[in-house]
Amino acid sequence: MTEQRKIRVLIAKPGLDGHDRGAKIVARSLRDAGMEVIYTGLHQTPEMIVSAAIQEDVDAIGMSIMSGAHNVLMPVVVEGLAEKNAQDIAVFGGGIIPEDDIPDLKEKGIKAVFTPGTPTADIITWIKENISPK
Repeated sequence: MTEQRKIRVLIAKPGLDGHDRGAKIVARSLRDAGMEVIYTGLHQTPEMIVSAAIQEDVDAIGMSIMSGAHNVLMPVVVEGLAEKNAQDIAVFGGGIIPEDDIPDLKEKGIKAVFTPGTPTADIITWIKENISPK
């Protein structure tokens, strides 16, 4: 009998945003739900996030952005994954993201966007329904 690998998620804080409480809460909730979680810490560049995701062999990247730079930073991570032939790593995000920006982010490859107040149970459910371990 083989044991199935746990879903591995990288939680990242790109850019100059120094607010990480939400990212830490999501990381802990995912861990408590049985996932393996890698937290990159603050002030990560898109290149650092892509590199860490590939090195850690994750199934998904969750980015938390409170600075307003989501329209730039999130798509750059998706592009970086494509450049490294790692499009199988799903990208989702959350933070202070206006509803009007969500369709454009999804068009650029962001699989889901969670806005402030989203219960962590909703994020867990989305991951379990949409992300498969490698």
